[in-house]
Amino acid sequence: MNTQLTFDLPSVPALGRDAFFVSPSNHVALALLEKPGNWSNRKMLLCGPAKSGKTHLAHVWAEQTGAQVFAAKDVTLDSVAGIAQKAFVVIEDLHEAAGDPDAETALFHAHNLILAEGGTLLLTGTDEPSVWPIALPDLASRVQGTALAQLLAPDDQLLAMVMVKQFADRQLTPPAKVLTYLTTHMERSFAHATALVDEMDRIALRTRKPLNRTVAAQALDKLAAAQA
Repeated sequence: MNTQLTFDLPSVPALGRDAFFVSPSNHVALALLEKPGNWSNRKMLLCGPAKSGKTHLAHVWAEQTGAQVFAAKDVTLDSVAGIAQKAFVVIEDLHEAAGDPDAETALFHAHNLILAEGGTLLLTGTDEPSVWPIALPDLASRVQGTALAQLLAPDDQLLAMVMVKQFADRQLTPPAKVLTYLTTHMERSFAHATALVDEMDRIALRTRKPLNRTVAAQALDKLAAAQA
């Protein structure tokens, strides 16, 4: 029996470059982020589905450039001047601030001042900005005028590697045949991959069983029942 499964160890995400798995669905976005000197107007918008690796890739970029990372919903008018003093800035989850008048105003001024001061700006958000409910026209036009680096829907190989990473964050290593079983039967989404890892971890901890096909099947059934 795998004794690691008897301890409820905290999940500590690995966000370094060596933990970012490159596949056909993300290699274009990665290539764009690796050359910020080529960005139009010194800004880029990294977008993609939930759990697609935006935060991971943004932190890789921040590590490489020395950028400071800020959550969009935490940017205020009082903080704009300080943020704009950074040479490289990441503002994450812009979609979460859409529809909040105060947040939109602060982000509009942050965008303008960062670029006016000669900084380089990486924004992140789910999907494409055209579907975000941004009410402030000036902010909407600037966001929609930003070049996109898109993370696409995952292929089987990437889904498997995402789950390998998330299991590793929990100090767990499932057999390859279990990963093959999961990618054959699961939904094709990063969110479902994350939910499966969480559920398998819970089942294994509760039953003190290794991460085998039975545990995988139980997790798939549990998630399917929750969506029914």
